[in-house]
Amino acid sequence: MRFLFPAILFSLLSSACSKEKNMPATETKPLVTTPAPSGTFSFLALGDSYTIGESVMQQESFPFQLQDLLKQKNVNVATPQIIATTGWTTDELQNAIKQANLTTKYDFVTLLIGVNNQYRGYPLDTYKKEFSALLQTAINFANGRKDHVFVVSIPDWGVTPSAKGFYKSQQVIAAEIDSFNAANREITVAAGVSYTDITPASRNAATDLGLVAKDGLHPSGKMYASWASALSPKVLNSLNQ
Repeated sequence: MRFLFPAILFSLLSSACSKEKNMPATETKPLVTTPAPSGTFSFLALGDSYTIGESVMQQESFPFQLQDLLKQKNVNVATPQIIATTGWTTDELQNAIKQANLTTKYDFVTLLIGVNNQYRGYPLDTYKKEFSALLQTAINFANGRKDHVFVVSIPDWGVTPSAKGFYKSQQVIAAEIDSFNAANREITVAAGVSYTDITPASRNAATDLGLVAKDGLHPSGKMYASWASALSPKVLNSLNQ
């Protein structure tokens, strides 16, 4: 998120959001009864500060916690390849992907993007178009396997301590986040891709500061752990297909 709200929030979300270096899920976990898949699996994570794990140790970010959870299930996952930086919007992520010129195909891919579009007040219609393109890019990276792509919803940063005093109220931020998530959910489901909604639980940060990193804005390792827990059974099931 590239934040220009008092210098503090900008440096948090711009450092934590300008040049971005981002909860327990409510969905029922599917029952996994098949044997663990064999081999070493590759993992690409696309996003912004919520993917790179701004303000937490790398191992606390959700991609690395997801890798650890899968290893605990005897699924060997290589070190996650991450294309993400604090502050990136959909167009910036797509440009970075093009510049990376990746030719590798991955066993599974995660995509979480949009909070900076919302923060900067970018049009929702533009987000829909660019998110659709990014989702197709993610599917291509997964070698066309839609069932090996996992979209994560945008958390609500408006409940964090750093958002207090921002020119938009908590209610307005929440409404905008909901609109962006409604759009990315519709596009994701229509494409036949897995969608994990962590947004409602992310709002627990309003009363549980243990879900917020030391910068007062980004998720803590505890919140990221819940995202990884929500994703791990879905990824495990897909790798068994």
